[in-house]
Amino acid sequence: MRVEDKLQMLREQMDKRDLAAYIVPTEDYHNSEYVGDYFKTREYLSGFTGSAGTLLVCAKSAALWTDGRYFLQAQQQLQGTSIQLMKSGQPGVPVLAEYLADNLETGDKIGFDGRTVTKAFVEELHKKLADKQITYDSGEDLADLVWPDRPALSAEPVWELGVEYAGLSREEKLSRVRHKMQEQKADALLMTALDEIAWLLNLRGNDVCNTPVFLAYILLTADRAVLCVQAKILSKEIEEKLKRAGICVKPYDAIEDLVCGLKAGTSVWADGRRVNYRLLKAIPDGVKQLDQPSPVEIMKAVKTPEEMAHLRMAHVKDGVAVTRFIRFLKTHVGKEKITEMRAARVLESFREEMEGYLGPSFDPIIAYGPHGAIVHYAAVPDTDAQIQPEGLCLADTGGHYKEGTTDITRTIALGELTAEEKRAYTLVLKGHLRLGAARFMQGVCGQNLDCLAREPLWENGLDYNHGTGHGVGYLLSVHEGPQNFRWRMNKETACVPLEEGMVISNEPGLYVTGKFGIRHENLVLCRKGEQNEYGQFMYLEPLTMVPFDRDAIEVPLLNRQELGWLNEYHDRVYETLAPYLTQDERDWLRAVTAAVE
Repeated sequence: MRVEDKLQMLREQMDKRDLAAYIVPTEDYHNSEYVGDYFKTREYLSGFTGSAGTLLVCAKSAALWTDGRYFLQAQQQLQGTSIQLMKSGQPGVPVLAEYLADNLETGDKIGFDGRTVTKAFVEELHKKLADKQITYDSGEDLADLVWPDRPALSAEPVWELGVEYAGLSREEKLSRVRHKMQEQKADALLMTALDEIAWLLNLRGNDVCNTPVFLAYILLTADRAVLCVQAKILSKEIEEKLKRAGICVKPYDAIEDLVCGLKAGTSVWADGRRVNYRLLKAIPDGVKQLDQPSPVEIMKAVKTPEEMAHLRMAHVKDGVAVTRFIRFLKTHVGKEKITEMRAARVLESFREEMEGYLGPSFDPIIAYGPHGAIVHYAAVPDTDAQIQPEGLCLADTGGHYKEGTTDITRTIALGELTAEEKRAYTLVLKGHLRLGAARFMQGVCGQNLDCLAREPLWENGLDYNHGTGHGVGYLLSVHEGPQNFRWRMNKETACVPLEEGMVISNEPGLYVTGKFGIRHENLVLCRKGEQNEYGQFMYLEPLTMVPFDRDAIEVPLLNRQELGWLNEYHDRVYETLAPYLTQDERDWLRAVTAAVE
């Protein structure tokens, strides 16, 4: 069915309900970044497959907002449709609420599924549309009426992550969370973020592609914990263990009744950035809402010593797989037909050889030549380019292992490069090395360090339109907060001090439309360094162990200090990976990690 036919079906349903506009966000009932197939209504209606975006459908128009990672992709995928692309954050581009204010009539009605938006989103609509006496219908999901073959809500079996990996038992975690609740004088904590629930209970699932979580809610009090999940996803053994930890299990859709049952005069801690609008509306009058970040968010971000140790091993395994992949590309491209999709399958096969590998942490990005300029490019049969023995290939991939989650990008030279390509590769590498080598005081935020990665580009009038780094979960979401490297802050990206145990990506890039894209990404672990009369110093330990491409470096652009950092890193890569490689692989790795002078 064509996009226009789908939009027409939606407009017919809107007309029956007297809706002037209907909003279709990306999120599920848990405000997740990545969602299960059941929740991909925006993708179904628009054809845009990116992981971020909001579709607005009006009677005679439609528009889609997305961020800088997806501008090129959205432009291509929306081509030939009536949907207007709105490039969020760009000069002259209104936010959705402003667009509605300019295009709706007084007294119009807007519809959306209140389970897929946040309170802050709705408050912004109220604020911008206050003068127009707009009404809202948040009680119905119209997708069921316009998506005939909508997938069923996922309900995959849940499995247990042992305490030897997690470092803390669920009982210990519950105790710590309740202590935080006591400090904040909260009688109850409403948890809806799937990665937080999985972390708290030391459980994992498969309800979201590439993210080992399960659909669930938790309502926690000082003496009771209620877990709301779908039927039959818990084994009897797991359910018994939860019972011993004081956790009772109820149906997934029981959460609204539980919230409605909160008693007047009590207080509930509910993170307005995460808990959906409909659940917050269900909180009875007389119950005080503590709207602040969930205490689990920061606990989850600070890895335990056991998690840190296992993460190092996960990155050794991943380093072996990715290094073998780079060697494969370097030695096979030009001799046989290798497309982007085949290259992705080859890399996945190398990961599958690693003991404890569970699957990818996100859909692979193998982007050759001009495709590299699309930040989150996804090869499909119609775009599957053959990789030639020239130019650059950007490979951004990751995996889940029992020992943790990985995320790595390398940009690979496959033959002679132009002077522009080598210069761009090296400028991005300079920023990556500078940030990776940072020494900073305890209390510094990622926002304070972001400019280290951008400085070599800024000095040359260049930049990239995405954050430099995001947090990474432990066998959870490949994107987690609150830690980040990002100079541009918003309500979702607060400036949070970097703490020992936080894992963050270091991934500056440069993208030239129609030519190439470059990104260098390592995961780094924040660690305590020297402590002296000035205070506690911190540093970033590289977790990722994969060589950069000597063939792409314009050596004169690197100063002596940067060369030292690069050579030190390459020595570490060789010493770490060599014991796990064959002799031929070791010889190749020795050559590509030899000192750059």
